[in-house]
Amino acid sequence: MEALYVSLLCFFVLLVSISLHLLFYKNKSSGGPLPPGKTGWPFIGESLTFLSTGWKGQPEKFIFDRMAKYSSAVFRTHLLGEKAAVFCGAAGNKFLFSNENKLVEAWWPESVNKVFPSSTQTSSKEEAIRMRKMLPNFLKPEALQRYVGIMDHIARRHFADGWETMDKVEVFPLTKRYTFWLACRLFISVEDPAHVARFAEPFNAIASGLISIPIDLPGTPFRRAIKASNFIRKELVVIIKQRKLDLAEGKASPTQDILSHMLLTADENGKFMPELEIADKILGLLIGGHDTASSACAFIVKYLAELPEIYQGVYKEQMEIAESKAEGEMLRWEDIQKMKYSWNVACEVLRLAPPLQGAFREAIADFTFNGFYIPKGWKLYWSANSTHRDPKVFSEPEKFNPERFEGTGPAPYTFVPFGGGPRMCPGKEYARLEILVFMHHLVKRFKWEKMIPDEKIIVDPMPIPAKGLPIRLFPHQKS
Repeated sequence: MEALYVSLLCFFVLLVSISLHLLFYKNKSSGGPLPPGKTGWPFIGESLTFLSTGWKGQPEKFIFDRMAKYSSAVFRTHLLGEKAAVFCGAAGNKFLFSNENKLVEAWWPESVNKVFPSSTQTSSKEEAIRMRKMLPNFLKPEALQRYVGIMDHIARRHFADGWETMDKVEVFPLTKRYTFWLACRLFISVEDPAHVARFAEPFNAIASGLISIPIDLPGTPFRRAIKASNFIRKELVVIIKQRKLDLAEGKASPTQDILSHMLLTADENGKFMPELEIADKILGLLIGGHDTASSACAFIVKYLAELPEIYQGVYKEQMEIAESKAEGEMLRWEDIQKMKYSWNVACEVLRLAPPLQGAFREAIADFTFNGFYIPKGWKLYWSANSTHRDPKVFSEPEKFNPERFEGTGPAPYTFVPFGGGPRMCPGKEYARLEILVFMHHLVKRFKWEKMIPDEKIIVDPMPIPAKGLPIRLFPHQKS
């Protein structure tokens, strides 16, 4: 009998939820017609469909199916527990990027706030503003020029330890190791491979659960992400305490990395950041500083294996640079500027497999777009694939063609792997450096072939080869 009561209660709650849901989402509002679309189930909305198309390796399907059915400019949905409008195409990108802090502002799903709890003390938006004020010192051209030698040093060690002793490797774990090692070295001066490896697995858990349905139950990606973030935060606090001592004793430099800067920089009221808050900031930087680039590097390996003529062009350019240098001489900023064809290849990889599938904004005022009313408080999503794979924007969009990026390159607001407008990724040039240094050392050492010709790609939330992209290596003969 008790089970029957529970079942009836659940049915009643579901019925009420659906009724409220249908009442809440009217196609008309006082400001005009809402964008066309459907909102799916109560609370969950269309989140599972949105996420599952990525898990199946077709993240663009969710977008293109609804563009075809409802509107090619903007449609309505419900994602990650929020009412949402998806803006499509270059016009949608331009509108959102151009109206930053006027009509829209950055928004992160609730899952992000839970993984980074210090952001809830103020808000994710305020935290992002503070970080964007702090980062330019470390991402401006003078600083980036100093990083080239460090990146080259880490890349040499990475290939010597993880590639050169093997005839078969799994690429994706290796590219994550490379970019994560760089982030640890440049942000917190941790270079010991064993220390870096201690962080690696928890960071994978965070990446998988960061953009997810915020259901805190055992076994969910969200629960695993929270648990992993707590572990890393404790580890970072140990590093922060030691750095404080080292700075006080003159064993560490005030300018050696972002961690020292955070410890020594007070806000406008003369207050210094608490240790846990610094740990949260560093945690976010380590995620942002390696995850997207590791995906890009892995897909560069994938496409170069599939396209020998493209590989040959990259190899020719990189060997001209390698042969111009003395034995053991490190890469320099000037060498990076010569890697034009290699960067065009990397950009075409970023077009076809963008690590950042899109991002959220929030409407901070009522406005109209393309004849449809968007109420204040709605969440807005822009999608890279809505232009990257649009045949009206890129002819033969499935064809790999680095020539698209010669001259002035693609039209504005169509190529957006790093976002755009005031919120364009501040680490874009940092990513360019680490990707090009990786390409240089890779093609200088090897040719390779894929061991799984039709390996499935999943997006969770970035594109990942389902089996890690195993390849067979063929080292170049040394003359």
